[in-house]
Amino acid sequence: MKIKMFNGLFAVAASAMLMLVACTSTDKVGSKQNAKSDTEEQVAGKKGSSSFAIPYEKYTLDNGLKVILHQDKSDPIVAIATIFHVGSSSEELGKTGFAHFFEHMAFNNSENVPLGANRKMIGELGGTRNGGTWNDGTIYYEVVPKDAFEKLLWIDSDRMGYMINTVTKDALEREKQVVKNEKRQRVDNRPYGHTGGVISSHLYPKNHPYNWPVIGSLEDLQNASLEDVKEFYAKYYGPNNATLVIAGDIDIDETKRLVKKWFGEIKKGQPVEKLEPRPVTLEKTISLSHEDNFAKLPELRLVFPTVEEYHKDSYALDALGEILSRGKRAPLYKVIVEDKKLAPNVSAYNSSREIAGEFTIRVRANAGVDLDDVKKAIEEALQKFEKEGFSDKDLQRIKVRQETQFYNSISSVLNKAFNLATYNEYAGSPDYLQKDIAAIKAVTKDDILAAYDKYIKNRHYVMTSFVPKGQIELAVEGAKDAGVVEEEIVQGAEEEIVLSDTEDFPRTPSSFPRTEPPLGEAPLLTAPTVWQDELTNGLKVLGIEHNELPLVQFSLDIDGGHYLDQPEKSGVAYILAELMMEGTKNKTAEELEDAIGLLGADIYISAGDESMTISANTLSRNYKQTLALVEEMLLEPRFDEAEFERIKKRLLTYLKQREGDAQSVASVVSRKLLYGEDHILAIPVSGTAETVSGITLDDVKDFYYKYLSPSVAAFHIVGDVKQSKVLDSLTSLERSWEAKDVAWPSYETKAVDNDPKLYFIDIPNAKQSVLAAGQLTFPGGHEDYNNLVYANNRLGSGSSARLFQLLRIQKGYTYGAYSYVSRRKAMSSFRAQTSVRANVTKESLELLINEIERYKDSFTEEDLETTKNIILKRQTLEFETLGNMLGILSNISSYDLPLNYLQQEQDELTGLTLADFKQTIEKYMNPKKMDYLIVGDAKTQLKRLEELGMGKPIVLDIHGNVLTQE
Repeated sequence: MKIKMFNGLFAVAASAMLMLVACTSTDKVGSKQNAKSDTEEQVAGKKGSSSFAIPYEKYTLDNGLKVILHQDKSDPIVAIATIFHVGSSSEELGKTGFAHFFEHMAFNNSENVPLGANRKMIGELGGTRNGGTWNDGTIYYEVVPKDAFEKLLWIDSDRMGYMINTVTKDALEREKQVVKNEKRQRVDNRPYGHTGGVISSHLYPKNHPYNWPVIGSLEDLQNASLEDVKEFYAKYYGPNNATLVIAGDIDIDETKRLVKKWFGEIKKGQPVEKLEPRPVTLEKTISLSHEDNFAKLPELRLVFPTVEEYHKDSYALDALGEILSRGKRAPLYKVIVEDKKLAPNVSAYNSSREIAGEFTIRVRANAGVDLDDVKKAIEEALQKFEKEGFSDKDLQRIKVRQETQFYNSISSVLNKAFNLATYNEYAGSPDYLQKDIAAIKAVTKDDILAAYDKYIKNRHYVMTSFVPKGQIELAVEGAKDAGVVEEEIVQGAEEEIVLSDTEDFPRTPSSFPRTEPPLGEAPLLTAPTVWQDELTNGLKVLGIEHNELPLVQFSLDIDGGHYLDQPEKSGVAYILAELMMEGTKNKTAEELEDAIGLLGADIYISAGDESMTISANTLSRNYKQTLALVEEMLLEPRFDEAEFERIKKRLLTYLKQREGDAQSVASVVSRKLLYGEDHILAIPVSGTAETVSGITLDDVKDFYYKYLSPSVAAFHIVGDVKQSKVLDSLTSLERSWEAKDVAWPSYETKAVDNDPKLYFIDIPNAKQSVLAAGQLTFPGGHEDYNNLVYANNRLGSGSSARLFQLLRIQKGYTYGAYSYVSRRKAMSSFRAQTSVRANVTKESLELLINEIERYKDSFTEEDLETTKNIILKRQTLEFETLGNMLGILSNISSYDLPLNYLQQEQDELTGLTLADFKQTIEKYMNPKKMDYLIVGDAKTQLKRLEELGMGKPIVLDIHGNVLTQE
């Protein structure tokens, strides 16, 4: 199933091999009126066979709003998703960015919902919310405990029908600054950020709706008048151009009544004509280049025009992308990565949207690689594909994996809402799922080969060579400059606009007072039952049985990870985790990949600061076979020399790539400043170029044989599997995995003093500055951990907290600002971070420090009650998905918590007083004990920071080493 990308908010959910229960002559699917209560198909769906029902009821209000209701009483929560059929494709050249801009404006205020309440209130109700814009649509969504359901209807309906009168000139200008900040963060200040815009402007003609990027032109947005904006709103934001989905613990009849009450009086909008497919063709291949200020590696992309979503060929193209690039046998991988060693990886994928599509081949090459060589290698790989084709097993592997991914895509009520809304709005009915799945299942080898011949072989494309600044010689020969226009950040250029929630604007008449409704009855929260056991080799086992979907997720967490690295060989644990994925004694890397793929499973091995984790997601019917593969990977690693060298080289390439991203630089150097140079946690899990270069295969083997032991491990499992079956399945691992003593090193943590220091790292011409602050606190199992998490809630935990409200909502300096507790067994930390436009760097840091400094005195009884409400209510969202529950089990074993720790934490939170909060804030959130790091443009900002009174900033290089200053 083709869920959209929603501007990066959600991953593409893969297609399924399942059948939705068919509707007959009515729109009530899966209801008692028209479906058997327990059909064979439904039972099979629950057990992982070939079908699954998403029951829903669909109807349309008199004003044209399409409404879909889905009842799911498994958790006391409600999700609402509203899709407006308006995206950047609804715009016109010279007036771009309006759809994305309106997504922002719609979160500000409306006639009856105060300024900032949308972002602030939902978080304080224990919920989450967000939105996104893409080429073809805009979505708003929220998930809350069910007692806040009617409040959501109030907020959402006011946004839909009662918002435009609040859009004043000041509000317009104020939000333009926020959108600029988002563009700087997502596009201007990131490596390869301009690639998408360059490609779309050359792949599609100027009058095509996909010619411009979703975020639009800042020039267009800056020139937009209030009349332009209101005209666009009137045309596209009527209820008749939207689908509203409500899913969760609802009463259908009562929900219908409330929907009619809150949405029924909204006036119908102008009729909106559906866009017809407009696939494009190219008369010649277009080759473009750009010297990227932030890129450290050369990147080549080839983009071929294809077809719109739901077109028959789009399904074959989706499969083609995987065949060409995913897996050890894939021709692009084989030639570019394995044979010629030009890049650490390669990707190929089809992106079909509402009216057109594109097929992309992307290679981010190793440092110094000439992209002419990459282009030749791509051509060689495609010739290899033409000559050798692919096997039936390759196609089978894709389809089985899609089945697993489908179930994952409906594992929460919000994801079910996304599915229902998307199919309804873009395919005409939620039931299109059936046709979508049938089309996926019907794809054959001949279809894939025909699609390749039709859209890729000997076809023209747009090619981009993005190379590091000063390395234009790496671009494909003959490429023309892409003409990227960089925004100039001028000190004091933006006028500061402070909005008021008391502005006078026209009020739309209503038959009832559209005031904030009260909360409903508080939901009863029932934590899942946790079972535990311990094997004779010391392996702890914890599980939760959850039977809603035929899925199982499990993880094997082994204490140690990076913490057991030798500092001078940091990165060994990281490489070991990667290497254990590359075959076993009895299976080559390719054979292991096939074995996993044919089960429709995902298995990942990763190293963290203090642990290594083997995680798996699989159909319940394939649990034992998946576990058997995990056991083989754990106990019989292949330790292939060639794979080791490839992984090491790929890691070095990644470390080089990271140097161009300001946020990554800030993250890496912050660790060093926090823990001090002599602590292992001062070094990233992935190591540094210096430490990784010295690692040998013997180092990796030595780590494996010394430190991977069941005596320091825990097995966590959640899903459609009983405890007895789990314990039985672990018999072989219990017998074969012998325990050993694991010695842990001891490190002294950096002493905290009352002399905060200010550090600066230069990223020339940066459009934004990254601000990071932090201090060490206590070991992760400390009794104050929960108290600090609670105390931070009103300061920096989400959009309702003070840092976000101050720096984004009030000032418009940033796209987001947050603080958090980073939990580590050895030593945790309290941190705050934001990215602000460059010309308010000093002002933003000053506000950040002042807000933390005044937090203890400004924290009130009202803040105390709000915090308690948020924490307690948000727990209703923590038991919904298998991933959520797996996290609960991991917490129990990692920090030696009781099985009912969530209930104990609730009781503890309820008993906390205002004095307790203030004591925690004073102890662990002291700006005088923090160090501050700025990553930005030294030429324009370094001198200004001296005005803060913190002394001359200490200038560091991108690795955190002190530079000598003139």
